Amino acid sequence: MLLTASLVLIALLVAFGPPERVLGVHVRVVYLHGAWVWTALVGFAAAATTGAAGLVLRRRPLQSWSESLGRSATFFWVTYLPISLIAMQSNWNGLFLAEPRWRLGLNFAVAAVLLQVGLAVLARSAWASGMNIAFLVALVWSLANAQQVMHPSSPIFSSPSLVIQGYFVVLLLSCLLAGWQATRWLHPSSS
Repeated sequence: MLLTASLVLIALLVAFGPPERVLGVHVRVVYLHGAWVWTALVGFAAAATTGAAGLVLRRRPLQSWSESLGRSATFFWVTYLPISLIAMQSNWNGLFLAEPRWRLGLNFAVAAVLLQVGLAVLARSAWASGMNIAFLVALVWSLANAQQVMHPSSPIFSSPSLVIQGYFVVLLLSCLLAGWQATRWLHPSSS
């Protein structure tokens, strides 16, 4: 119920987001793309951090949360890809699939899905914790070394518009709330 309410809130925020001088109202899908991918990144970081704490402290409940966080982050990572395709098409009238960050996103989406399926089959929380740490390290290293063609480093926070910045923060917090609700839904204690 709360996940559905979060998604409805996100849809309303996107529908009424502030237009931008160059992209007009089509920038709304770019806002969603940014908030959605940041939700995935925060989820992967939380999965790795929780997993590391679970391994160090030998706490199975923390390892179990790492599994759920990894699965939720994977969902957001995989679904950000079609959102980015819509953003490309609506704003630049075409798809630039050779863009380095698009290819990186696609490669890590495939890897994340395969990893989460393998971890589900293996059903060992300690392994999931360790692999979530390794996945985050690989993702952060790859993003840091990826060429930026269509991705300026901080388009929202380099904007002079406080309205756009404030709006994006609210949208991001709403997406993070949806990510947390998805994680709770995926956690074994919720069933």
